[in-house]
Amino acid sequence: MAQKIQGTEDLYGGYMRAWQHMQDVARDLFGAYGFDMIETPAIEQVDTFVHGIGESTDVVRKEMFRVFSGALLDGLFESGSESHLKPKQRMAMRPEGTAGVVRAAVENNFVPQGAAPAKLWYAEAMFRGERPQKGRLRQFHQVGVEWLGAPDPAADAECIIMLMEFYKRLGFDPSKLRLSINSMGDANCRPAYREKVRQFIYDHKDEMCEDCLERAEINPLRSFDCKNDHCREVMKDAPLVTDNLCDECAEHYAAVKRYLDEAGVAYVEDPTLVRGLDYYTRTVFEVEALDGGVGAIGGGGRYDGLMELEGGKPTPGIGFAVGFERIALALAAQGGSLETAEPSCVYVAAASPEQRDAVFQATLALRNAGIRTESDYQGRSLKSQFKQADKLHAPYCVVIGADEVASGTVTLRDMSTHEQTSVTLDELLAQMPELMAKSRK
Repeated sequence: MAQKIQGTEDLYGGYMRAWQHMQDVARDLFGAYGFDMIETPAIEQVDTFVHGIGESTDVVRKEMFRVFSGALLDGLFESGSESHLKPKQRMAMRPEGTAGVVRAAVENNFVPQGAAPAKLWYAEAMFRGERPQKGRLRQFHQVGVEWLGAPDPAADAECIIMLMEFYKRLGFDPSKLRLSINSMGDANCRPAYREKVRQFIYDHKDEMCEDCLERAEINPLRSFDCKNDHCREVMKDAPLVTDNLCDECAEHYAAVKRYLDEAGVAYVEDPTLVRGLDYYTRTVFEVEALDGGVGAIGGGGRYDGLMELEGGKPTPGIGFAVGFERIALALAAQGGSLETAEPSCVYVAAASPEQRDAVFQATLALRNAGIRTESDYQGRSLKSQFKQADKLHAPYCVVIGADEVASGTVTLRDMSTHEQTSVTLDELLAQMPELMAKSRK
């Protein structure tokens, strides 16, 4: 029997409605802030992610799924190397959303000189070769936003404010969430700070893991995010970025905090917060659920140099991403759920097979009027059709028998009270939208 790959899930029924509900909430909220939806390819050139995410990250080094056609794969087996492949032949499955959106912005010139910022949001599947466990899948789903072309610290604050409102609209208790923020500096002040952290790691090399020693060469700041508990303990004494910001970065960070204070958004400053990807500059933030052991359920930050890394002109950017599966787990731990009610329908039943054509016509008419409608396609008896209508949670059943066909009417049956009324098809079409609306309240 064919089976799904470990670390993947089938989305259907209530779980699919939960994913759709999360997108609906995002569409309404992000739309109010002026964001439009975008969808980028699930496969991109490897360099799109290497340039943006960074070679030192676990995502690129260990987790990114590579994609090869059958012909290319045969060639790799023969040569033992991919050095002969052209950049467009070196492909990977999308492990996160930002790099692909920025690549699209560069390629399609979303932010021409002097234009207003591009404000985009997405809801897509991501792919990482992680060891499957609670809240970590090999195919997972994220909702995210990218705001390109806005250097103002107010944009940082509005992204964070919008993110926290998103959690609230999904059903979270804000008091059970912790928002952490930090500044990672920029190209002016971060190089000197990186050297300080690199030297700190070298001074404590006997206490650091092999991964952190390797990170010291490529990006020492990633050691703050090491999963090794002892390394994390050692790094608590490392120089802090907030003590090494240039004046412009310090002013930007202070402005972001001032805007958040004015908006009444509670936050915790965490000077060791670096996030997991290399492209971040200045403001970074992360939201953690305090119940259920799920941990971080979203975050993001500013990435003012990423457009250049992807081949575009200097363009500031900021964004965030939120994982659907983790959100569902965290919300469940708080006693909530993303799942919405199963949609109700009208059921059209035939008293006998002779009325099948009349049922067919009534069903089409109701659907054309925008009413979700079901009927029997298996030759069930009328009693069995009523049972099926109950299983489908149909508040109303339209019954058509020989008498109804002769009189040009249908019988409308209230499935909760069993009351029945005789109406014409035109009357039925006029009444059903209001009746269905009342049944959903």
